[in-house]
Amino acid sequence: MSLAPSNHGRILSLHVHPEMAGEPFLQVDELNLVADKGIREDKRYFGRPGRDGKPFKRQVTLIEREMIQTHADALGADFSPGDVRSNIETAGIDLIALMGHDVQVGEAVLRFVEPRTPCKQMDALAPGLRELMEDGRQGVIAMVMQSGRVRADDCVAIISAAPCGTPRETNS
Repeated sequence: MSLAPSNHGRILSLHVHPEMAGEPFLQVDELNLVADKGIREDKRYFGRPGRDGKPFKRQVTLIEREMIQTHADALGADFSPGDVRSNIETAGIDLIALMGHDVQVGEAVLRFVEPRTPCKQMDALAPGLRELMEDGRQGVIAMVMQSGRVRADDCVAIISAAPCGTPRETNS
């Protein structure tokens, strides 16, 4: 599957880790992202330092709903929002293509630092899902560069791109 090239997309749903490890993610209406710390509402990772004492890279995870649907179709499965254990599910934008870039997500700015590593819980959800989620088909891990609130239907746009709904200017 190839996502249509786009400089912006939309947030479809937001999720945080449950209190008990291994339980389903919890869907929420908004997330408050804090620079160098992560998601205030996600107690599992908020403010967690890396081994080197610097901010942990895994502050926010994102995946495209189109990618989730491709995996569901391949496996004959049906995944609800949050099932693939990502904080933000998007539509209309290829997140892997933005690796290394700063991206406006709602009011916050994230830096996409690396692809997500699919965990064993993916195969518990649907056998074979973990393998399908390798090699650029699993979403991204991001660090919060600028604090801000994020809600469903907010824009996701590479910083150098025109804001959502704004036509790009051309030099022709």
